[in-house]
Amino acid sequence: MNKNYTKIYSRILLLAVAMLMSFTMVATPKQKSDTTLLRLTRLSKKDKNVLKTYHVNFPAIKPIPVPANKTTSTTAYAEDKLLTNVQVYPNPVIDQINLKYSISKASNVNIKIMDVLGNEVINLFSQHVEPGEFKAVYTLKGKLNSGFYFVRVVVGTESVIKRISIL
Repeated sequence: MNKNYTKIYSRILLLAVAMLMSFTMVATPKQKSDTTLLRLTRLSKKDKNVLKTYHVNFPAIKPIPVPANKTTSTTAYAEDKLLTNVQVYPNPVIDQINLKYSISKASNVNIKIMDVLGNEVINLFSQHVEPGEFKAVYTLKGKLNSGFYFVRVVVGTESVIKRISIL
């Protein structure tokens, strides 16, 4: 007796949800919609494999419009960046490290060497710098143990991290 009530109430609930969804979709303008078929097996004493089909309409998925004035080319992206062309050499480092980078606007520059856990080991440079291309040589002999480290160059809100190994 309990199973019959469960089947009846589950079908009524499903039908109510489908009707509610179709009533909420009526106010939307006419457009193509995605449809989903729900198939339920209706068990009866006479026929065990009768399928009952319900159609549920969902609103169409609209693509997000992309503004025409925005360009996504790599040259436009490179022009927006403050920090570009960061190079750290030689790698692996023996006694000195060479750093090369370009800055497009005057801003604060911080160059740090960090260990694998993210702890600051050495602060190499921290100043306000005018735009341009820069090359710097830093001596690391005797300051770091051999292993892997990261050089973090921060300009304004942008940062670039390069991995180095010390011999």
